[in-house]
Amino acid sequence: MIGQMAGRHPVLGQILRFLVAGGITTLLYSAVYLTLTWRIFGNERAVLAVPFAFAVAVAAGFVLHSRFSFRGHGSRTGAGQQARFVAVQGLGLGLHALITWVATNLLAQPAWVPLVPGLLIVPAVTFLLNRQWVFR
Repeated sequence: MIGQMAGRHPVLGQILRFLVAGGITTLLYSAVYLTLTWRIFGNERAVLAVPFAFAVAVAAGFVLHSRFSFRGHGSRTGAGQQARFVAVQGLGLGLHALITWVATNLLAQPAWVPLVPGLLIVPAVTFLLNRQWVFR
Protein backbone atom coordinates (compact mmCIF):
# COMPACT_ATOMS: atom_id res chain seq x y z
CA MET A 1 0.00 0.00 0.00
CA ILE A 2 2.78 2.47 0.90
CA GLY A 3 4.59 1.55 -2.30
CA GLN A 4 1.46 2.20 -4.39
CA MET A 5 0.78 5.51 -2.66
CA ALA A 6 4.43 6.53 -2.99
CA GLY A 7 4.36 5.62 -6.69
CA ARG A 8 1.50 8.03 -7.30
CA HIS A 9 3.02 10.75 -5.13
CA PRO A 10 6.80 10.91 -5.72
CA VAL A 11 7.44 13.44 -2.94
CA LEU A 12 5.55 11.26 -0.47
CA GLY A 13 7.72 8.31 -1.52
CA GLN A 14 10.84 10.38 -0.96
CA ILE A 15 9.61 11.49 2.46
CA LEU A 16 8.83 7.90 3.47
CA ARG A 17 12.22 6.65 2.26
CA PHE A 18 13.91 9.65 3.92
CA LEU A 19 12.20 8.72 7.20
CA VAL A 20 13.43 5.12 6.99
CA ALA A 21 17.00 6.15 6.14
CA GLY A 22 16.78 8.94 8.69
CA GLY A 23 15.65 6.48 11.32
CA ILE A 24 18.75 4.40 10.73
CA THR A 25 21.07 7.43 10.84
CA THR A 26 19.22 8.74 13.91
CA LEU A 27 19.89 5.48 15.74
CA LEU A 28 23.56 5.67 14.75
CA TYR A 29 23.83 9.34 15.80
CA SER A 30 22.07 8.72 19.11
CA ALA A 31 24.16 5.66 19.96
CA VAL A 32 27.47 7.42 19.31
CA TYR A 33 26.38 10.71 20.93
CA LEU A 34 25.01 9.12 24.10
CA THR A 35 27.92 6.70 24.47
CA LEU A 36 30.48 9.50 24.16
CA THR A 37 28.50 11.82 26.42
CA TRP A 38 27.95 9.28 29.17
CA ARG A 39 31.39 7.65 29.07
CA ILE A 40 33.81 10.38 27.96
CA PHE A 41 32.57 13.98 27.83
CA GLY A 42 29.90 14.15 30.51
CA ASN A 43 26.78 16.30 30.47
CA GLU A 44 28.67 19.59 30.84
CA ARG A 45 30.67 18.93 27.64
CA ALA A 46 28.01 17.00 25.70
CA VAL A 47 28.40 19.34 22.73
CA LEU A 48 31.85 17.81 22.13
CA ALA A 49 30.20 14.49 21.24
CA VAL A 50 28.14 16.07 18.44
CA PRO A 51 30.84 16.16 15.70
CA PHE A 52 31.79 12.52 16.24
CA ALA A 53 28.19 11.33 16.22
CA PHE A 54 27.40 13.49 13.23
CA ALA A 55 30.37 12.15 11.24
CA VAL A 56 29.10 8.58 11.66
CA ALA A 57 25.56 9.61 10.71
CA VAL A 58 26.72 11.59 7.66
CA ALA A 59 28.80 8.73 6.31
CA ALA A 60 25.86 6.35 6.53
CA GLY A 61 23.42 9.05 5.46
CA PHE A 62 25.09 9.85 2.14
CA VAL A 63 24.93 6.23 1.04
CA LEU A 64 21.37 5.75 2.26
CA HIS A 65 20.01 9.01 0.90
CA SER A 66 21.75 8.89 -2.46
CA ARG A 67 20.87 5.24 -3.12
CA PHE A 68 17.55 4.97 -1.33
CA SER A 69 15.81 8.19 -0.20
CA PHE A 70 16.36 10.17 -3.41
CA ARG A 71 16.78 7.30 -5.88
CA GLY A 72 15.44 8.26 -9.26
CA HIS A 73 15.26 11.94 -8.30
CA GLY A 74 17.45 14.36 -10.19
CA SER A 75 20.92 13.61 -11.41
CA ARG A 76 24.05 12.32 -9.76
CA THR A 77 26.76 14.90 -10.30
CA GLY A 78 29.74 13.38 -8.53
CA ALA A 79 32.01 15.66 -6.52
CA GLY A 80 29.72 18.69 -6.78
CA GLN A 81 26.85 16.73 -5.32
CA GLN A 82 29.05 15.35 -2.57
CA ALA A 83 30.24 18.87 -1.71
CA ARG A 84 26.63 20.08 -1.52
CA PHE A 85 25.73 17.11 0.66
CA VAL A 86 28.62 17.90 3.01
CA ALA A 87 27.53 21.56 3.14
CA VAL A 88 23.97 20.58 4.07
CA GLN A 89 25.28 18.17 6.67
CA GLY A 90 27.57 20.91 8.02
CA LEU A 91 24.50 23.06 8.55
CA GLY A 92 22.85 20.11 10.29
CA LEU A 93 25.94 19.68 12.47
CA GLY A 94 25.80 23.36 13.42
CA LEU A 95 22.11 23.11 14.29
CA HIS A 96 22.69 19.99 16.40
CA ALA A 97 25.62 21.63 18.19
CA LEU A 98 23.61 24.79 18.89
CA ILE A 99 20.61 22.85 20.18
CA THR A 100 22.87 20.66 22.34
CA TRP A 101 24.79 23.63 23.75
CA VAL A 102 21.61 25.55 24.58
CA ALA A 103 19.96 22.53 26.21
CA THR A 104 22.94 21.25 28.20
CA ASN A 105 24.86 24.45 28.98
CA LEU A 106 22.30 27.24 29.13
CA LEU A 107 19.31 25.23 30.33
CA ALA A 108 21.30 22.60 32.32
CA GLN A 109 19.27 19.72 30.90
CA PRO A 110 20.43 16.09 30.77
CA ALA A 111 22.41 15.05 27.70
CA TRP A 112 19.48 13.16 26.12
CA VAL A 113 17.19 16.23 26.03
CA PRO A 114 18.73 17.87 22.91
CA LEU A 115 18.04 14.69 20.94
CA VAL A 116 14.32 15.47 20.98
CA PRO A 117 14.31 18.88 19.27
CA GLY A 118 17.46 18.12 17.29
CA LEU A 119 16.07 14.98 15.74
CA LEU A 120 12.88 16.79 14.76
CA ILE A 121 14.29 20.08 13.43
CA VAL A 122 17.50 18.97 11.69
CA PRO A 123 15.93 16.21 9.54
CA ALA A 124 13.22 18.58 8.31
CA VAL A 125 15.78 21.21 7.31
CA THR A 126 18.14 18.71 5.68
CA PHE A 127 15.32 16.95 3.79
CA LEU A 128 14.28 20.20 2.15
CA LEU A 129 17.86 21.16 1.29
CA ASN A 130 18.74 17.67 0.04
CA ARG A 131 15.67 17.54 -2.18
CA GLN A 132 15.97 21.03 -3.59
CA TRP A 133 19.73 21.47 -3.77
CA VAL A 134 21.75 18.25 -3.34
CA PHE A 135 19.73 15.59 -5.18
CA ARG A 136 17.98 17.88 -7.67
